[in-house]
Amino acid sequence: MSTQPFTIYVVEDDDWYRKLLHHNLTLNPDYQVEVFNSGEAFLEKLKNKPNIVTLDYRLPDINGEELLQKVKAYDPSIEVLIVSEQSEIETAVKLLKAGAYDYITKTEDIRDRLLNVVQHIRKNSSLKTRIESLQSEVEQKYDFDTSIIGQSKPMKKVFQMMQKATSNNISVIVTGETGTGKEMVAKSIHYNSPRKKKPFVAVNMSAIPKELAESELFGHEKGAFTGAANRHAGKFEQAHGGTLFLDEIGEMAPELQAKLLRALQEKEIIRVGGTDTVKIDCRIIAATHRNLQEEMKAGKFREDLYYRLFGLPIELPPLRDRDKDIVVLAKHFVDAFCAENNMEAKAISKDALKKLMTYPFPGNIRELKSIIELAAVMSDTDEITPEDITFTQSDPVTDLFDEGLTMKEYELRIVKMYLKNHDNDIKKVAELLDIGQSTIYRMLKKEQTEAKSS
Repeated sequence: MSTQPFTIYVVEDDDWYRKLLHHNLTLNPDYQVEVFNSGEAFLEKLKNKPNIVTLDYRLPDINGEELLQKVKAYDPSIEVLIVSEQSEIETAVKLLKAGAYDYITKTEDIRDRLLNVVQHIRKNSSLKTRIESLQSEVEQKYDFDTSIIGQSKPMKKVFQMMQKATSNNISVIVTGETGTGKEMVAKSIHYNSPRKKKPFVAVNMSAIPKELAESELFGHEKGAFTGAANRHAGKFEQAHGGTLFLDEIGEMAPELQAKLLRALQEKEIIRVGGTDTVKIDCRIIAATHRNLQEEMKAGKFREDLYYRLFGLPIELPPLRDRDKDIVVLAKHFVDAFCAENNMEAKAISKDALKKLMTYPFPGNIRELKSIIELAAVMSDTDEITPEDITFTQSDPVTDLFDEGLTMKEYELRIVKMYLKNHDNDIKKVAELLDIGQSTIYRMLKKEQTEAKSS
């Protein structure tokens, strides 16, 4: 709750009623109450921005409706309660439409009515302040200077593209290996854009069962299928006015791709089991670790959807291509981990940093963070040494040469690895390795013959 006093201005020309309202409101010691007998006197103090104004509708100098308009024009956040002897429905409705919070008549129960309304406003004000504070914290967390760390050339290009994405609503597609920080980029774009006050909604297409994906995106009506007990708003509706982040878009089933394309083109969706269209307004940021152009050629991704999503492309480089960003990130992760766990600050020795620089990080930033946090736990001093660093995956090149194979054996090992990775497609493997298909058949046949004779 704010440390600022909760201020209420009472504007009332009737001396007895002014004292009554002042007395009732000051029963709560948290309320700071000031009284005014005219509209002009009140307007002179409006610059102090009270939280609430109780306003007599019939003042001698300024009409209550005119005074309400002046307050709302000055600061819409100031709540105005109209207090009147009249209980005219038409007048009350007109004032409520003009921005009054409530219309209270001067009856015997005015004390309870007034205190209840003020308490409700104060509660909402505290909640609004808390939400604004959290919103500010989120925005700071995803500020470009703090959310994404990197000084390398490839990352400077990424920052330039992100900056371009913040000033407009163009669709963005973020590509890169798993663990490179695609969702962090999406959040940073959102929280630095004009849509930052609206929701950021993320959905990982690879984590949703195919039979539930349509409902997850577009929502469903009550009774649309077994278990649909109530109407459900999908991700598009939840992201209205904000940003919808479609992670792993390359995993989306073809039939759902067609429905997504329609939603993006028409800017409307139909809930599962429904017939009514629902207008949508959300920016789309998509991400994938796949090469969507190859997926298109293979018939696994719709070409029209690709060009609808494409917009501004941002390619995140793998950590192994980011030079000394590894060092910068490692120091950041150890500082953050020690602070979060109330541990003494730890440095990283030069030899430990050298060890980190020699590792290819197949898991990218996510893997580096995990390695550093484990190293901080394993270290018994105020410095992380090479012995504290454990790689989750050994270096495949080192492992390969440790076996001491002959050149022919190495060649066979490579061919078999390619065949495994490409569904035993000999023609494709021959093209990738730039060798003849007959060479591959001959190598496999020779291995089979030697295996039988041994």
